Amino acid sequence: MSSLYRHAAIADGTGPTLRLDMALLTVGGRIRWMGHNAEAPQPEPDVRVVDAGGAVVVPGMVDAHSHVTLPGGSHWIARIEDPTAALLQVAEENGDLALGAGTRWFRDVGSPRRDDRALALRVRDDWSDRRDRPYLRAAGTWISRSGVLPPAVAVEVEDADALVAAVGRQIDEGADLVKLYLDGPDRDVAPWTVHEVERATRLATDRGVTVTAHATGLAGARVGVLGGVSCIEHGSHLDADLAAEMARRGTFVVPTLGVLASWESFGATTTIDRFAGADGAAALAARKEVAYESVGHAKAAGVRIAAGTDFGGGSLRANQMAWEVECLVAAGLEPWEALAAATWLGGDLLGEPQAGRLEVGGPADFFLVHGNPLDDPAALWRVWRVD
Repeated sequence: MSSLYRHAAIADGTGPTLRLDMALLTVGGRIRWMGHNAEAPQPEPDVRVVDAGGAVVVPGMVDAHSHVTLPGGSHWIARIEDPTAALLQVAEENGDLALGAGTRWFRDVGSPRRDDRALALRVRDDWSDRRDRPYLRAAGTWISRSGVLPPAVAVEVEDADALVAAVGRQIDEGADLVKLYLDGPDRDVAPWTVHEVERATRLATDRGVTVTAHATGLAGARVGVLGGVSCIEHGSHLDADLAAEMARRGTFVVPTLGVLASWESFGATTTIDRFAGADGAAALAARKEVAYESVGHAKAAGVRIAAGTDFGGGSLRANQMAWEVECLVAAGLEPWEALAAATWLGGDLLGEPQAGRLEVGGPADFFLVHGNPLDDPAALWRVWRVD
């Protein structure tokens, strides 16, 4: 259906100011025209005219850290071993949740293996021609050193040769990106050396695939950055020196701050052992403070920040990108910068130049909210309609 949205404001994350009294004409799922309402083309008889006065158009968001086959919640780790049919159904539910909340893209950064292939790759293929599902780019399964993660969660490797071979296998299986797990049992010691990670990233780059790295600790993040990964996932302990190196190299960070906020919301009902007990709240508060400081270092250095909820692999749900944006603002980003992280910067991380953007000729992937997300990130919760 063709639609003409009239009298809307636009917040696209490219600056701190709304564009007022705008109109957008969509035809066949693409933006045919966009400009000031007074200059809008006269609609044809079959064009639906939508009075969008009082609403703000926002580009479809990009969840840059997600786990599409997992449900989230406080038992997310246990759910990784659910039957295949159950996890595929979860993916369908997550797709519905995300679209209804304005999230149009998923970057899946790890899923369980079923029939010797990461399950998210099957979902990606199933969704490839479905307009009623988010666009999906997917890694394979987490690749970790043996003994770091439970065998049900990761592809475990013993040495650098096996690491490189595992990266090659995941690319052979069709992974859009590869995910390395760079936290070790001792967070102050990375499980791989810079040279070993370089070997893995060199192979992937030669085959046109990026490598990203889970690294909450500083040691793993440093090895990942110096080893040439494209992005640090979580990055909870970045310091000023490493942030400067990331900016120099163009390395992204996806902070996933909403996970910590969700753990706070569990309160006394949490089943997360590491924060249970009398000192649980204090330990969580300390971890949150360090993570927010890490975002501050990234912003000060000019590191590109993309927003991701970690839904499924953490306790958030697939319709809670607004929560992550709020957390980025709480950590020191301006609201428009946080919106950029949730839209076009996520598209840049994916290598998808039209993702998270509004442009003539591009996809009509946007949603309308009440309130100004350039002033108040909570406006992203107030979704009126999704194109």
